[in-house]
Amino acid sequence: MSKEEKYKKESKFLSLVLRHHPEAIGISLDTHGWAEVNVLIKNMKRKFPVFSLKILEEIVATDSKQRYAFSEDNTKIRANQGHSLAVTLELQPQTPPECLYHGTASRFVESILKSGLQKQTRQHVHLSMDIATATKVGARHGKPVIFKVNTIAMHKAGYVFYLSANGVWLTDEVPPKFLNLIVNN
Repeated sequence: MSKEEKYKKESKFLSLVLRHHPEAIGISLDTHGWAEVNVLIKNMKRKFPVFSLKILEEIVATDSKQRYAFSEDNTKIRANQGHSLAVTLELQPQTPPECLYHGTASRFVESILKSGLQKQTRQHVHLSMDIATATKVGARHGKPVIFKVNTIAMHKAGYVFYLSANGVWLTDEVPPKFLNLIVNN
């Protein structure tokens, strides 16, 4: 069993707490999404009695998607992106690469072609640097399909892009005219 698999339940719950429902364990996030590490550990022990700083550090270090980050002094932790809560991640606008990709399930294609990519309950639309990553994302939701996003045209049209700490590109929306369906498995 890999180190990432060893704490899979704890990591999934941590993602839920730091991105969507901090109240699930009675903690709060500041306006930038940070939680106090000591309070988090104490309250995680209610669900996972052996939870510790060592386990938290291992989850952060071994997470293949690099979902979490510690503050510089290691007293706080937050999710790097994917929040449904209103948090300000203090990301600076970035010039995106020529194109990015978005993976989704085939059942959403018709809606996306009509309305574009919308952030839904999240703060941003998530875009991947490569087709392989986008395919993995799409496969989580069903039969995967991939959209290529013309980010240069979007950027020139005034759309803003951000790069999260774990390499996921973020934007508020992607209108249909900037999308090309490239893989339809």
